[in-house]
Amino acid sequence: MGGNAWTHTGPYQRDLAAAFRQAQEEELARDDHGFGGRSVEELWHDPEWHEYIFTGGTGTVLDFPCMIEATDTDDGPFMRPLTDAEVRAWAPHGRPTYEEWDAALDSELLDFPGRAQGHCTVLYRDGSPARIAYWGVTAD
Repeated sequence: MGGNAWTHTGPYQRDLAAAFRQAQEEELARDDHGFGGRSVEELWHDPEWHEYIFTGGTGTVLDFPCMIEATDTDDGPFMRPLTDAEVRAWAPHGRPTYEEWDAALDSELLDFPGRAQGHCTVLYRDGSPARIAYWGVTAD
C-alpha cells in the first residue's frame, strides 16, 4: 500500500505544540477508533495502537506521537511545522490564508510529506493568526 494523504485544520495557539495536542484531543474525542478511555499519550505507549497506525492509521493528527522542530530532519512519524522559508515558497507574504494553503496543495506548489509524516503551518484571516493547517500521509 502507499499511504493516504489527508488535510485538517485545528484551533490556533501561539505554542504550535500545544495547538497540536489540542487538535489531537479534539480528534480523539470525535473518534477514538475503538481505543476508548485513553489519552493520546497512553495510546502511543500501546503496541496495538502502533499496529493500528502503521497498518492503516487514522488519516488525522492522531497518526503522530509528537511535534518536532521545524528544522528537524528526522523521518516520521512526526508532525513538523514548516519553516518560514518553506511557507514563503508558496505564500511569499508569509501569512497564508486557508484559501492559499488549499490552492497550494491542489496545485502541488505545496507538497504532501512522505509516508508517516505530517506538516503544519499557521493560517491567517484578516492578517491575524486564525487556525493551524495540518496535512500528512498515513504510514500504510
